[in-house]
Amino acid sequence: MRLATALAPVALAGIIASGVSPPVTAASAVGPALTVDATAAGHPISPYVYGMNFADQGLAADLRLPLHRWGGNHTTRYNFRADTTNRASDWYFENIPNDNPDPGSLPNGSETDRFVERSRATGTETILTVPLLGRVAKDRSRACAFSVDKYGPQQSADPWAPDCGNGRRPDGTPITDNDPADTSVEVGPQYVTDWIDHLKSRYGGAADGGVRFYNLDNEPDLWHSTHRDVRREGVGYDELRDLTYRYAAAVKAADPGAETLGPVGWGLNSVLYSGLDQDVCGRTGCWSNPPDRAAHGGQDLGPWYLDQMRAYEREHGTRILDYFDIHLYPQQAGVHDEEAGDAATQERRLRSTRQLWDPTYVDESWINRPVRMIPRMRELVDDHYPGTKLAMTEYSWGAHGHINGALAQADVLGIFGRERMDLASLWTAPESDEPVAHAFRVYRDYDGEGGAFGETSLPAVSEDQDRLAVYAARRASDGALTVVVVNKSGTDLTSPVEIRGAGTGTAEVHRYSARHLDGIVREADQAVTAGAFTTGFPAASITHLVLPPAGGGADTEAPTAPGEPTASDVAADRVTLSWPASTDDTGVTGYDVYRLDGAGPVKVAETGTTSHTVTSLKADTAYTFAVRARDAAGNVSPASPGVTVRTAAGTDRQCRIGYTVADHWPGGFTADVKITNTGGKPVDGWRLTWDFTDGQRVDQGWSAQWSQQGTTVTARDLGWNARLAPGASTTIGFTGGRAAEGPAPTAFALNGQPCGT
Repeated sequence: MRLATALAPVALAGIIASGVSPPVTAASAVGPALTVDATAAGHPISPYVYGMNFADQGLAADLRLPLHRWGGNHTTRYNFRADTTNRASDWYFENIPNDNPDPGSLPNGSETDRFVERSRATGTETILTVPLLGRVAKDRSRACAFSVDKYGPQQSADPWAPDCGNGRRPDGTPITDNDPADTSVEVGPQYVTDWIDHLKSRYGGAADGGVRFYNLDNEPDLWHSTHRDVRREGVGYDELRDLTYRYAAAVKAADPGAETLGPVGWGLNSVLYSGLDQDVCGRTGCWSNPPDRAAHGGQDLGPWYLDQMRAYEREHGTRILDYFDIHLYPQQAGVHDEEAGDAATQERRLRSTRQLWDPTYVDESWINRPVRMIPRMRELVDDHYPGTKLAMTEYSWGAHGHINGALAQADVLGIFGRERMDLASLWTAPESDEPVAHAFRVYRDYDGEGGAFGETSLPAVSEDQDRLAVYAARRASDGALTVVVVNKSGTDLTSPVEIRGAGTGTAEVHRYSARHLDGIVREADQAVTAGAFTTGFPAASITHLVLPPAGGGADTEAPTAPGEPTASDVAADRVTLSWPASTDDTGVTGYDVYRLDGAGPVKVAETGTTSHTVTSLKADTAYTFAVRARDAAGNVSPASPGVTVRTAAGTDRQCRIGYTVADHWPGGFTADVKITNTGGKPVDGWRLTWDFTDGQRVDQGWSAQWSQQGTTVTARDLGWNARLAPGASTTIGFTGGRAAEGPAPTAFALNGQPCGT
């Protein structure tokens, strides 16, 4: 275990050992106020956001690990029959057979068989990576892609296998004439079919407790680098689409209950550029006009890929992509390193979690602009393939062995739940006694008896999220309110806490901190008076507060049926539905909106409010919708009466603008503006204008050139987002000021032509 260097002062040792909360002292600074709304409906938190790659079975058991992924570069060329992987650029492009007690029984008993069995033993769902590259390790013998004897002296070689070079000559130039057959054999979709058939023969299909999830390879946009011994150039738009069509369709045919995740890109660039553009522009600097993007209407890879997956479903009637999966490794210096780094790096690590959601956070790296990774991904699927879920099957904020890494990890897990991430798995799992493992325990096993954070996210606000981050959820099993507070400030803080909807009583206090790195401590209960209290949060700590429900006991009563929906704002492609609220003995947590057709009800949305705008509809078409309510225990109401509405006929307007105030505060706000080309021709270069009222103004923005003269705001494209193919969209945003809260603009013009809203 790598221990943090800042340990508890000796004077506190007796208090810490006793499990009693340290008293609030005069040295404790005044912290930001925290507010939790326990009366809100909230929204579900997917259990799959608490996943890991390659977790120890003991840790998986402790955490009741929901999701376990077998992935990474070495899985791209895995041969399940020989139980052998090629380690690619991670380790000298070598074929290395897995340790196997009975190779003669293969493919039975392979590493992946054992991986699935370990997951099943802890009730954990498995993600396996299926190869799309077209080559796998050729057999069970060790082999080198760049033999020194065959291809000459190289920059470096494996110290334990000196004939295996790194594929670069002593002057650093790459070897490009090696024979892929030295390590690999060609395979196609039938290989995937055979592997899934094997897994089903041993564990059943996905619907019967077998493997549920399949990654469509691993970071294919980097194959030209990580697997350059067999792949000479980057994967382009069309090739990625065609590979996905062939292999994802094979997965679905072999096991219709399985779910697929793609394109499994390495980061933000995987949303913007194909592997071919990353390859070419990495060598030539063509980032302002990448050729593969230009050949595809100027559309970024992410939205184009989703459009193609949607087109496949429309043509074949089968969804072959269930999750839009993009990895994320913070690019800020030192943030995802194994070691915590110096004080500046640790502060940067804690700030950088904002790239997951915050439109005002400019990434402190070569990216140098807001990332907003989860909202960005959500907007892409909503616009281009509604119903697709979001996945991040690799991410890491580093420093697994340090309290700083644990603080960042606890913040990330809270963000995943609040921002409606559907699936995430940490790369790679921490050791069981490392601080990052304890950060997971805060959410999954804070008391050593399976005590967990709730499953329904509730609104929780900190006056300063950078100092005290707060997350809240209602637990279904007992109705308890659970609140996690992460003190990232480096200072002991004392803050007022308001729990709207809570009464008078006590809250359990469970805490992990730099003062007690060995585990989570049950501290003295916190008195709560009329839903409020003031308490201390020690520096470098993660606190889990548990407030029991007023009535106690499990909830078995379903909500009443919502009232009959009404339709408004009917457009050619969307309609807004509103309905009278359902009632429940402990409170409604959300609503499910269904479209009713001949095949039965199809869920089109989940919402925590009593209205929802259904999009991606066809013009001049009749639709019938109904709504059901849910409570925290998962009880579901009867369906509301149905409402039938016909969408409007097609409009002649060639664009649509979505204007959303993302956040606001006294005197200021941030807004996102989504521009969609609803016409039949591409837009080559755009200029968006509108007029503000009531003294509103643009202070600074992103993803566009912003200016304002008087009340008129103008946003111009930045080149990389200048071209909008038919149906494509781009989202821009800004931070603004205002003397008072004024109305959102409703009249927009794109290149001088009016747009719909």
